[in-house]
Amino acid sequence: MPTPNRDPEHLAKLRDFYAESRRIPSNPRIGELIGTSKASARKFMERLEKHGFVERTPDDDAWIPGRRFFEHALSEDAVRAGMPAMARDVSTTPFYFDEYLVREPSRTVLVPVRGDSMTDAHIDDGDLAVIERGSEANVGDFVVAIVDGDYTLKELVLEQGRFALKPHNPSYPLIVPEADLEIFGVMVGLVRRFQS
Repeated sequence: MPTPNRDPEHLAKLRDFYAESRRIPSNPRIGELIGTSKASARKFMERLEKHGFVERTPDDDAWIPGRRFFEHALSEDAVRAGMPAMARDVSTTPFYFDEYLVREPSRTVLVPVRGDSMTDAHIDDGDLAVIERGSEANVGDFVVAIVDGDYTLKELVLEQGRFALKPHNPSYPLIVPEADLEIFGVMVGLVRRFQS
């Protein structure tokens, strides 16, 4: 009987190790991590390299994550927020958070949200706003703007023919800048973690 392929299980352990330490360990440490010899660990890593999960550094002295190292399975079915429906197994379609949220890495920055002025737009304290710098801002976009030297995240609106910044919490007033309004960037996504 052939030995079952435990590579997915071993890859999961390697990903967990990377999430905690932000590095891929040496082959002996990988062997300890997955419960195999150094030689078996090396063969495992070569299989991962063949499939694009890891690669060698340019000077060939260490393993680094490849593109597929960060892939996640994407379900073929959307989850209903209303009545429950029959769910199928998660598909093997790869999904990459970074590629979904970030179109141009050189222009993208994650900005922590502080305060409650946007709660009615479901943008809460502690969220990370994905901001594209240099993108053209249109009325209705959520933007990070600079007003009197301070940064703020608000909806860009027109108020009596002038650009203004609208909070989404009735406790806060509309911001109508006295001088020119400087847009730092446009919000293109939002990241929220529900458990710490």
